[in-house]
Amino acid sequence: MLNQAVYDELIAKFEATYGKKPQVVSYAPGRIEVLGNHTDYNEGYVFSTAINYGTFFAIVPNDLGVNRVTAGDLMHTVTFPLEGAKPVTEDTWANYVIGTVAGLAKIKPQTAGFDGMFLGNVPMGFGLSSSAALEMCTAKAVCGLYGIEADNVTLAKVGQAAEHDYAGCSCGLLDQISSLCGAYGKLVKTDFRTLKVETVDMGPNVCFLMCNPHAKHALVDGQYNSRRKACEEAAAYFAKVLSHPVRALRDVSMAEWEAYSNGLDEVVAKRAAHPIGEDERVLKGAKLLAAGDLAAFGQLLFDSHESSRVMFENSCKELDDVVEITKSVPGVLGARLSGGGFGGSVVVMVNARDAETAAQAIASAYAKKTGGAPCEVSRIQPSQGACLV
Repeated sequence: MLNQAVYDELIAKFEATYGKKPQVVSYAPGRIEVLGNHTDYNEGYVFSTAINYGTFFAIVPNDLGVNRVTAGDLMHTVTFPLEGAKPVTEDTWANYVIGTVAGLAKIKPQTAGFDGMFLGNVPMGFGLSSSAALEMCTAKAVCGLYGIEADNVTLAKVGQAAEHDYAGCSCGLLDQISSLCGAYGKLVKTDFRTLKVETVDMGPNVCFLMCNPHAKHALVDGQYNSRRKACEEAAAYFAKVLSHPVRALRDVSMAEWEAYSNGLDEVVAKRAAHPIGEDERVLKGAKLLAAGDLAAFGQLLFDSHESSRVMFENSCKELDDVVEITKSVPGVLGARLSGGGFGGSVVVMVNARDAETAAQAIASAYAKKTGGAPCEVSRIQPSQGACLV
């Protein structure tokens, strides 16, 4: 089993805390975003992959008439009612669980309480979507316990609503879809208008490195939401000036942006250029992968990061330094920030045969450039999606 040691620790802590064995255990992975940044809520396209780090959720019914959930790393427990649970202001990690349970109760009302505990190894705050992993393992466990039937799209929307209504982050569906739909050795290509999901084989000659320069990462301080608001404002503008229907920035081409963007506020125009360009890069990337042109696909990652840095301004110095370093490391095909930005990590596409030496070179060069600051580099294995264990 993937992450067996985490599972074993969870089961031991669960039995010690609740005095009984769990009835259901679920698992959900984190994710990396490979190409297609901030396109999900603009109804665009994304390449992502589930990763070999994730979160387990163990659950059993109780007769207390309330739900109890324990964070297995902190060993803090939060209790909340079966109906009408509100977001909490302390132990705010619980809001991801509470919001997910509340969403599932709309599908099938909860008639009995549960005792739950989760534990994972997705590094929190590094842009690997530990929050979506928690939401989706919660969803899988609760569905398994109460016999709730829901497809992946429905579960993803439940997790998204938890982010919106309980955690205060207006995210799209990328993280939840990626966590649910991952497959070993595959990229997940998602059309966020139709919610059609495909898996695309990268082949054995390429893998990813995740580079964490310890840049603080936070999406709930208004930066993410302000970018989304700018995209919505731009879409409304293009809907008025273009002759064809525009529902989201997905419907606008870069040629149209170049022709009409001078009618927008300068900052809003820059923000809009990023997801528009990202959609075109994902579609081009799909053709390059089909043709086996990994080098050209990798260059799209570099182009994506430059757009993040200049147009969307959701990068930071630490991430920019890592990306710049990778450009001179043998075996590296491309690199870009992964996730919402404003900190977090860099995903690096690399020839598999060069992964170990590239990882060492990146960490060493970053320490030299920054006077000794660490950059943790881990090899990422595209892995299975959320499931019952």
